[in-house]
Amino acid sequence: MRILVVEDEIELQEAIADGLRMEGYAVDTCDNGEDAVEFVFCENYDIIILDLNLPKMDGYEVLLRIREDKPDIKVIILSARGSVDDKVKGLDIGANDYLSKPFHFAELEARIRNLLRQKFVHQNNIISCGHISIDLSKRTSWIGDTAIHLTKKEFAILEYFLLNPERVISQEELMEHVWDQNMNHFSGSVRVHIASLRKKLKAILHDDPIATKIGEGYRIVNGKCDESC
Repeated sequence: MRILVVEDEIELQEAIADGLRMEGYAVDTCDNGEDAVEFVFCENYDIIILDLNLPKMDGYEVLLRIREDKPDIKVIILSARGSVDDKVKGLDIGANDYLSKPFHFAELEARIRNLLRQKFVHQNNIISCGHISIDLSKRTSWIGDTAIHLTKKEFAILEYFLLNPERVISQEELMEHVWDQNMNHFSGSVRVHIASLRKKLKAILHDDPIATKIGEGYRIVNGKCDESC
């Protein structure tokens, strides 16, 4: 999943971004409201973490601009403004959640997971396709009773497939949601990671659960275990 962190306190911005990247999220950052609006309208994000006290454009104005054209993006306000009035205003103009500073990173992660569950209409942290399952909270994956040892990027790709079952996903869409803005679009990285993920899944399933639709992209199909799973 791809996240934009909008925070003008650079140390905090970097700490949040580094923590989320360690959990396998693709993260972009910016430190002012004008850049935030430009990023949102140029890229596709699953979640935005938005400070309110921003230079160039206030966070409330950024949120209003986002909601004008991209009402489906999940937005978490993360702000030192912790009064009830601030929270009510933020939620009323379109924020999905509001977390006051100071905060615990574990709570921010939990709120991100909660919004992702809402976005993809899942009721718990475990999602599956056939015998392939992942735990969004623990960031673990398995087939049947066998753990799959994936890199963070492989896990992120599998996560996106399972959150979009049976839908053909283009390379461009994967790049938009699994990689950040530093991705080299000509590097072949998507194909390399797909090939590696396929190899690990096939080693357990003895079949390929990732179907390729030539000229369109990839989709996850119902991964069935044989007796060796």
